[in-house]
Amino acid sequence: MVTGDPLAPLPSGPGDGPGAISGFALILALLQPGNCQGPKYRGPARSQAGPAAAVSGLGKKWERAQPKGLIRAESTSPNSWPGTTIGLSTGSSDPYCIVKVDNEPIIRTATVWKTLCPFWGEEYEVHLPPTFYSVAFYVMDEDALSRDDVIGKVCLTRDTLAAHPKGFSGWAHLTEVDPDEEVQGEIHLRLEVVPGTRARKLRCSVLEARDLAPKDRNGASDPFVRVQYNGRTQETSIVKKSCYPRWNETFEFELEEGAAEALCVEAWDWDLVSRNDFLGKVVVNVQRLWAAQREEGWFRLQPDQSKSRREEGHLGSLQLEVRLRDETVLPSGCYQPLVQLLCREVKLGTQGPGQLISLIEETTSTECRQEVATTLLKLFLGQGLAKDFLDLLFQLELSRTCEANTLFRSNSLASKSMESFLKVAGMRYLHGVLGPIIDRVFEEKKYVELDPSKVEVKDVGCSGLHRPQTEAEVLEQSAQTLRAHLGALLSALSRSVRACPAVVRATFRQLFRRVRERFPGAQDENVPFIAVTSFLCLRFISPAILAPKLFHLRERHADARTSRTLLLLAKAVQNVGNMDTPASRAKETWMEPLQPTVRQGVAQLKDFITKLVDIQEKDELDLQRALSLQAPPVKEGPLFIHRTKGKGPLSSSSFKKLHFSLTTEALSFAKTPSSKKSTLIKLTNIRAAEKVEEKSFGSSHVMQAIYTDDSGRLQTAYLQCKCVNELNQWLSALRKVCINNTGLLGSYHPGVFRGDKWSCCHQRDKTDLGCNKTRSWVTLQEWNDPLDHDLEAQLIYRHLLGVEAALREKHQQLSTGPEAGRGPTGPGEAPGDPLAELFQVLGDLQEAHRSSPAGSPPSEPSRILELQT
Repeated sequence: MVTGDPLAPLPSGPGDGPGAISGFALILALLQPGNCQGPKYRGPARSQAGPAAAVSGLGKKWERAQPKGLIRAESTSPNSWPGTTIGLSTGSSDPYCIVKVDNEPIIRTATVWKTLCPFWGEEYEVHLPPTFYSVAFYVMDEDALSRDDVIGKVCLTRDTLAAHPKGFSGWAHLTEVDPDEEVQGEIHLRLEVVPGTRARKLRCSVLEARDLAPKDRNGASDPFVRVQYNGRTQETSIVKKSCYPRWNETFEFELEEGAAEALCVEAWDWDLVSRNDFLGKVVVNVQRLWAAQREEGWFRLQPDQSKSRREEGHLGSLQLEVRLRDETVLPSGCYQPLVQLLCREVKLGTQGPGQLISLIEETTSTECRQEVATTLLKLFLGQGLAKDFLDLLFQLELSRTCEANTLFRSNSLASKSMESFLKVAGMRYLHGVLGPIIDRVFEEKKYVELDPSKVEVKDVGCSGLHRPQTEAEVLEQSAQTLRAHLGALLSALSRSVRACPAVVRATFRQLFRRVRERFPGAQDENVPFIAVTSFLCLRFISPAILAPKLFHLRERHADARTSRTLLLLAKAVQNVGNMDTPASRAKETWMEPLQPTVRQGVAQLKDFITKLVDIQEKDELDLQRALSLQAPPVKEGPLFIHRTKGKGPLSSSSFKKLHFSLTTEALSFAKTPSSKKSTLIKLTNIRAAEKVEEKSFGSSHVMQAIYTDDSGRLQTAYLQCKCVNELNQWLSALRKVCINNTGLLGSYHPGVFRGDKWSCCHQRDKTDLGCNKTRSWVTLQEWNDPLDHDLEAQLIYRHLLGVEAALREKHQQLSTGPEAGRGPTGPGEAPGDPLAELFQVLGDLQEAHRSSPAGSPPSEPSRILELQT
């Protein structure tokens, strides 16, 4: 009936209503845009959207079904655009990317200074509601003295992504950012066909709007609505300084039966001097309304696309790789047979009749092996069987390895699973060991080079008495710097045995033992150590040194000088991990100045590994218990706080900087990180965590935590962050730890109660229901998030369903082999045909999915469970 999507009326809370809840996850890996052609479009006056866009999120998980989704986006090299700082002879830009979901800024990449070919290399995962409409990539040019300029954007709708089930990959043209197309928000309309004196009438009631685009410098708009039908135009009153206006005005038009004209409802921002700004429109099919007689709801405002567009490509293009995966997650009970079957196979190990894990590896393609390995690892980690799973993979890998120097060199399931295991279970340990060394490298910014053919003396500067340094002096100073960093790293590693997670130590113990059993000869005495270092050094520590941002060690990528230092340090770590073999020394002879430190490091590393794997079962349990008692905070860092009390001005100057710490029990604060903490809010009392509109405090990086005090009254704490990324990280952390709270709000006020009214919607009742929807579903996936056992089981089921044909072919081969007909040999033993059992489980899950379609309301109220993301 309308061109805008009607949205369901706002519920009073996230748990109200019987319908199943669904959501999506957005994974963004932003790499590099390339060249743009032609002059840059200087877009609308505002570089970012104003108040948070109206999107809801996944707050609870219904017992019956929960559809989820996954989007993976990679932006690589836009064809270098022209200099956006127009008028400068350099012709360069300072580009960064803003990622918006339904016009709400979710991610801001780092700025790459003075370049036309920026590289970002950033990856994010965002969980989104099932109603999300589009994801847009805005390429911006940062200006220090004026407002940032818009270079162009790429917008991908959900329908576009869904049309590419295997992912969208290719070059997407940057398009102009037209103010008339940059619309956001929704409008609440009631449309009726009513009797009239001579003919029937069309009655249009304009009730309210929410999350309109801020068009004025004060961070708001002065909206009014223009209703047009059959040549007549009527307008509502103007609501000053609000993006959440309420009108409650009704208009009537004479209806002619059979008339084909549509009803157009347009929202505008009134301006006294300049022209009015377009805020969006909804077009209604009157013929379909005539048949329905009445329609009411929230409608998404649509852009005005009537203008002719310039030829695409003049702004350049952005290479994107995007994948949308929509998963329906069933209740935990549905996955128990599959999980129990896989766990039983892991416990049986290589003694199992069908070796199901081995068959899964054989039928998994190289392209998706990393994803399958990560999913299996998380599944077994949640079941307490990660060590047993990896031990089984170690045995399978060793059984088909003949030469020690080829061990774990391929991209096998064992190698991929171990990589994922270290990232999931050992990331915090890595931060403790490697973090201080990486910080020192970034802070010093020294010129370091060991390769004589690459030394640039002019980049080094002068030594004492302003004498230029010689090449020999540069090489010697570089060697000293690298020896210091490498020595500090090895010393920190040697002292970290007790800090290493017990499950990681136990897994390395199993790896060490299995390799020593497979290669017991004296000539292979270093092989068990190399097996450990092949993962610890070559696949974990060295990659983290090369790309510290990807391992969450730094917020930004290193510059060229720091990157070279990190590369040389990573090479030195690799040489130590290879036990300083002649082959590793022969590759790059200019690394010879580091050899004394490398040889000493080999001895240190062997001593460290010997202590690392020396852990007994009892010690493993005791260490695990001790580490669990020292659970780190979910998130911590400096924030600015302002708590409103009574009347009075609210300004940024009233914010006070404190160190905040979020645990699974409370949000606390202290003057410094080492000071005694005071509890601000108990987590069980939090009812919502949302953004605050920019005009309230003059900043777009303020959030609010709405909670109940001891007497049950709602209170609000306002917290200011330093950037949009930090804002979304804190909001995400708060939402995830409070996701199982009772009484979560379904609506909130994005403004503040100043004087005698809300600044957002101008309502005078302080207890008035919020004028915008909460977004408890919208969260960022972080490396330290808890595991989602049901999602991992669903992903494994989906993969097994995809390779079912190959598994059936393997089953046919096995059924005619020597193992054919083998069954249980004693009470309590596993059945002799796990593949047949797997096919039955897959069939049952298929039936469960068919009988529980996504989004269909359950016949009975469902029990709400905690969501783990």
